[in-house]
Amino acid sequence: MIDANKRVILKSVDLIRQFKQYDTVVTAVNRVDLEVYDGEFIAIIGASGSGKSTLLHCLAGLDRPNAGKIFIRGNEITAMGADELAAFRGNYLGTVFQSHNLIPQFTAMENILIPTLMCNKSNISYEEHFKKLISSLHLEDRLHHLPSELSGGQQQRVSIARALINRPQVVFADEPTGNLDKKNAEEVLELLIQTKDLLSQTLIMVTHDMSIAERADRVFRMDNGVLTPYDNKGG
Repeated sequence: MIDANKRVILKSVDLIRQFKQYDTVVTAVNRVDLEVYDGEFIAIIGASGSGKSTLLHCLAGLDRPNAGKIFIRGNEITAMGADELAAFRGNYLGTVFQSHNLIPQFTAMENILIPTLMCNKSNISYEEHFKKLISSLHLEDRLHHLPSELSGGQQQRVSIARALINRPQVVFADEPTGNLDKKNAEEVLELLIQTKDLLSQTLIMVTHDMSIAERADRVFRMDNGVLTPYDNKGG
């Protein structure tokens, strides 16, 4: 049940994303309307190729839709230019990828701090926040290691710390446990949920794992680009 006093923090209207494959146009996102409330954990499930990652990338401002609008905190990100969108993402959004996307020549600490170089927020005590993040993610003894010297679970923790260092209001996670074993997957999920609650964040996650989706406040299914509500309890 959604609290009537909750505000809508993200909204998409008639969102369309198409790709051309040879002589065929594929509609990966087909007229998606979505409202997400502040502080919610939303899970998006669906088969491989259903369009769920494409939708997430559009919502996170990483990909441009062909049509439709996206509003975050009341701001229409689909109307923003590249520089304005980059600044907005740095201030308010964080993204965790399945493949980590760490810079191999940078240490774990340097990877985590990259967003602070591009968007330093004066209202954050970075030193204190960094220490809390590192402690909760159990990375204290790995800060000076390169990504190649870290396990898959440790690399994903670094990716999460990088996504959270600027205290984003909305966190997008694209199959964040997809490359991890069961133990590490469960730990990463717990960390994302704990930090979401601790920092009062909104979490939007793409996953193929129903045991993860069941932890969400609401679940949506993506099928051939169409997004529909999914009943966690009854299907």
